[in-house]
Amino acid sequence: METLGIDIGGSGIKGAPVDIARGELTQERLRIPTPIPSKPKAVAEVVAEIVRHFGWTGQVGVTFPGVVIDGVARTAANVDHEWIGTDARALFAGVTGLPTVVLNDADAAGVAEMEVGIGRGQGGVVLMLTFGTGIGSALFVNGQLVPNTELGHLELRGKEAEKRASDHAREKDELSWGKWAARVEEYLRHVEALFSPSLIVIGGGVSKKADKFLPLVKVNTRVVPATLQNEAGIVGAAMAAAAP
Repeated sequence: METLGIDIGGSGIKGAPVDIARGELTQERLRIPTPIPSKPKAVAEVVAEIVRHFGWTGQVGVTFPGVVIDGVARTAANVDHEWIGTDARALFAGVTGLPTVVLNDADAAGVAEMEVGIGRGQGGVVLMLTFGTGIGSALFVNGQLVPNTELGHLELRGKEAEKRASDHAREKDELSWGKWAARVEEYLRHVEALFSPSLIVIGGGVSKKADKFLPLVKVNTRVVPATLQNEAGIVGAAMAAAAP
């Protein structure tokens, strides 16, 4: 069974059809830069463009970088604040003419990793953290998602953690991998103290370069890169759309 997954990020919007059973993209993904400013109408037009590109006519799953409750955006991380209070599900369904499911972006990535990735079969508390424009989080307890945790906004040294430890912060502050790893370690120690996870999964675009920083991060919890890397959001969005 194939379903279209679309992943909205602060810098790019990407999508592709997904084989739900295998958790694999069935066509090369299409990535379009996130509009500036990233207002609802402009982002929705990109979502519609991706749907048209694939000639898609079925269910669509879309991720959003913020808290999503019953399809409505309650926060807006790294996108325009005009999103707050917007019924994203109705907006995307309106521009595509297709039934649409909308969920938090890191939650989607986490669902994919728990279903077909490194978290499959893992009990206890599992924490998925996506490092990109910000830091997204997905928390699982014995395989069940606790939605909308948004742990990138925890305070660390007087700032939101993602302002110090996201991949964007690494690039903006021109940090070496070693210096950035120290920031990541400090952040992981903080969430480790709060949740005592059995496993921490590192996702987002930077997961493709895990060998450059993960060996430098020393915490008590086992920390591993995401199997699906930066495609996890697309896969999880499709899975959410295909769920009964």
